[in-house]
Amino acid sequence: MKLSDTARRRLLLAGLGALGSQLDLDAADAQDAVKAMPKSFRVVLENDKVRVLEFTGRPGMGICGEGVHSHPAHLTVVLNNWHLRATLADGTVRERERSFGEVFWSEAETHKVENTGKNITRALIIELKTPGAKCA
Repeated sequence: MKLSDTARRRLLLAGLGALGSQLDLDAADAQDAVKAMPKSFRVVLENDKVRVLEFTGRPGMGICGEGVHSHPAHLTVVLNNWHLRATLADGTVRERERSFGEVFWSEAETHKVENTGKNITRALIIELKTPGAKCA
């Protein structure tokens, strides 16, 4: 049985919701991306265990925030191919390519990430919540 992209995304989100209920991870002191960049982020699912954000950004923009910004620990699901330049808090610069379907975990961090390619950047960012944790 072959699943459509939409069906695969829904299945992934359901599984992540279940994962979130099993984990108790600390939230970072981070900016709320939806408030900071409302034209680029939208909440696609939120409950007491998980918040799932969809990000869309143009070439030349920040990928997961504009300028230097912080995130709580999160899982990212790449929704299309893109190129990026990440500048970490310690000044380290990394050039990377991400591919459709790639999934990766990031600990809480502060960085600057730029879309250096020619494609629009699309990703799901999944933030796991702890009891009483709130986005800043």
